Amino acid sequence: MTTLQRKEVNPIAHLSAEDIEEIGRRLDAIRDEFLAVRGEKDAAHIRRMIKIQRRLELASRGVLLFSVFPPAWILGTVGLSISKILENMEIGHNILHGQYDFMRDPKIHSTTWEWDSVSPAEQWKHSHNELHHKYTNVVGRDNDLGYGIMRVDEQQRWTKAHLGQPLYNFINAVFFEYGIAAYDLELGRNLKTKKRRNNPEFRARARQVMHKIRRQFTRDYLVHPALAVPVGLAAGNPLGAFFGTLAANAVANVVRNLWTHSVIMCGHFPKDVETFERTSITDETRGEWYLRQMLGSANISGSKLMHTMTGNLSHQIEHHLFPDLPSSQYAAIAPKIRELFAEYKLNYVTGPLVVQVASAWAKVFRLALPNRTPANEIDHSIPPRPVPAKEPATV
Repeated sequence: MTTLQRKEVNPIAHLSAEDIEEIGRRLDAIRDEFLAVRGEKDAAHIRRMIKIQRRLELASRGVLLFSVFPPAWILGTVGLSISKILENMEIGHNILHGQYDFMRDPKIHSTTWEWDSVSPAEQWKHSHNELHHKYTNVVGRDNDLGYGIMRVDEQQRWTKAHLGQPLYNFINAVFFEYGIAAYDLELGRNLKTKKRRNNPEFRARARQVMHKIRRQFTRDYLVHPALAVPVGLAAGNPLGAFFGTLAANAVANVVRNLWTHSVIMCGHFPKDVETFERTSITDETRGEWYLRQMLGSANISGSKLMHTMTGNLSHQIEHHLFPDLPSSQYAAIAPKIRELFAEYKLNYVTGPLVVQVASAWAKVFRLALPNRTPANEIDHSIPPRPVPAKEPATV
């Protein structure tokens, strides 16, 4: 996969500037259609999901008070893992996108919600909502593309350090919430020089992250394990109860991290998803921004349960087109988007979770190695598209 301008066969060469802006107008119309019906049904959905998640977490933590007994440990760990996935994916991610701000509920609002992640909500909203969604799959601008540690395109210069990127990616998956916090902080860049390390803004943001880390460690690895000790004493194994509950919390956090990493990898890394050069977004119009979201995202096919467990990021294409619409609407939006892809002969990338994960990891391994053949040069036989009058590029 190469940056869009260097494809041997340009997937949008058949589109005129007028076609692209018409796609933008059509997508605006779809967005307006679903904004018009946004309301109590969507509010009821998020309130129901919050209630389910909180009850599941409470029940799971209650069961883990008896973690000294293996059946309770298994049941509690599974329940807590699912609870943490729901809290991050279907609830936290979507609330922090402002999808439910229309409710005017101060308890369920992007400005007040804090989630179970070591990345503070405000920092994540900046790196994700303001940067990732603006620069989707633009090499060198979108930190979510390779998380700043991987080679993601044949046109990028290969070095021996890239040989380790499958290992880097696996470690990032296991500790994903910490990886997110690290590149929200731009940790590598800010630790390079004493001046950057001592920058008051960076230090304040780092303190916020450390506060979240201490909070999670205290809750998951001290308070809840300690609450299991009385049952352990009654069973004659207090240490087993403490460390059993601690292990259950650790497993639940890792399961959540691996699942979240896999879902996000499926959204932008599989085969046939395009990447873009920095120059491709110069003077980008609204229609071109929409087109980049269409070509730079991929979906996961599956059941309603799959969509819920992914926070509807299984509808990644629809999410990137309309990030502020309630995620519960994406399933209804998807057929309209798919028809638009077909009408304009564009590739709607989708597939089962296993296939998409395998495709994304295959790319990680392939790009860890040098190119088998030289990367393609720019195909000057494809004339540049005329730039129409500028329109706002953000949604």
